[in-house]
Amino acid sequence: MTIHQSKINRIFNLIVQSLKGEAHDYTQGNVKIAIVLLAIPMILELSLESVFAVVDIYFVGHLPNADVAVATVGLTEAVISLVYTLGIGLSTGATAIVARRVGEKDFEAASKSGAQAIWISFIISVIVAVLGFHFAADILKIMGAQPEVIAHGTSFSKIIFASSPAIILLFLINGIFRGAGDAAMAMRSLWLASLINIILCPLLIYGYGPFPELGLTGAAVATATGRTIGVVYQCWHLFLKSRTIKIYKKYFQPDLEIVKSLLSISTPAMFQFFIQSGSWIILTYIVSITGSTDASAGYQIAIRNVVFFILPAWGLSNAAATLVGQNLGAKQPERAEKSVLLTTKYNVIFMSLVTFLFVFFSEAIIGIYTANEVILKYGSQALRIIGLGYIFYGIGMVMIQSLNGAGDTKTPTWINIFCFWMIQIPLAWFLALHLELGPVGAFIAIPAAETVLALLAFYFFKKGKWKSVEV
Repeated sequence: MTIHQSKINRIFNLIVQSLKGEAHDYTQGNVKIAIVLLAIPMILELSLESVFAVVDIYFVGHLPNADVAVATVGLTEAVISLVYTLGIGLSTGATAIVARRVGEKDFEAASKSGAQAIWISFIISVIVAVLGFHFAADILKIMGAQPEVIAHGTSFSKIIFASSPAIILLFLINGIFRGAGDAAMAMRSLWLASLINIILCPLLIYGYGPFPELGLTGAAVATATGRTIGVVYQCWHLFLKSRTIKIYKKYFQPDLEIVKSLLSISTPAMFQFFIQSGSWIILTYIVSITGSTDASAGYQIAIRNVVFFILPAWGLSNAAATLVGQNLGAKQPERAEKSVLLTTKYNVIFMSLVTFLFVFFSEAIIGIYTANEVILKYGSQALRIIGLGYIFYGIGMVMIQSLNGAGDTKTPTWINIFCFWMIQIPLAWFLALHLELGPVGAFIAIPAAETVLALLAFYFFKKGKWKSVEV
């Protein structure tokens, strides 16, 4: 066997090992191997999460009233991102605490922490579901939706909001698995949920075979069903299978010390992502009031593709967060820092390739989703402009997630407040309305704010205070 063949075999075996989810001690051995073992399933997991939005947009984009349907999905997703915020925030806290306990080799405490996170998340998600279902039409109206969008899209929004428990728990439980280093399990959950959604979407939208033709509402039913089945699959492995984390009924007995620790990390993380999501909602509103329904549709298609291509980078960032948490638990802060810097390098390489794709092939990408020339124009324009900041997005994501993984969720929160609410929103408003650039002004504000965020996050990471955070 040649040296070249031997290297290929090692890479292949490493990929197979990462997908199998075999137990691995991420506090020992080669850091590059640790990154790969975690990153591959995390990248696949989060890439598949974006499939929900992309699949919905693709199929409803071919309905007779495509502009209304796409605008409805986009506006609803913009608001439901606040639900994602709760899920991501709780997931961030769970990942940090579980990773720290696993790094300390205290697996019972890690499992108990996961159980406490689940019951808190379930209660919060039920409250959100009830409120969102009841006020769905009002929410679309507040978002600046046109009357026809409200008339045709309220049922879609109601179903999506009602599925909030599935959305939040899917994020939360995958955060528990990631903290334990069981990234393959999190990946499989999203694979299953996404596959169900992909199969059901065309069947329920167009009414193939024995399935009813539900139109836009069918997309919501398919998405909610896929996510719910994904959560059931997660729970089966958490409660009934032997893994690093195994939860027993007794672990759900409220433990105020763990709850306090979880909320002290999760609350700033929720606020952190709420700030970001709120900013995106306002940008959606600015595009809506300065453009047309076609402009909103084009922007939403572009954003879905931005999310699709940025989530692999987020997967790498989550790998860094797990490595930081576990290595801090094992009292190895220098190994944690080395892991982050290597992950940043890999992220920059990936994001450079995406930048090239978005800048030179934006029309071809948006053209997959629509044949409407006006939607195509706005969508490709948004994709090119937003794509210019992709390298900085990659740097910022790793740094922010690494600080979160260490349990320092407050620093990223302040960075987000400054970059999104003091730079992105005012700049978008000024360019779009005062300079009369319209939707283009909102597009330009995105890479501008993200570049500043990356520089600030890198500065605070290098200061190193995160190494001494107690969880």
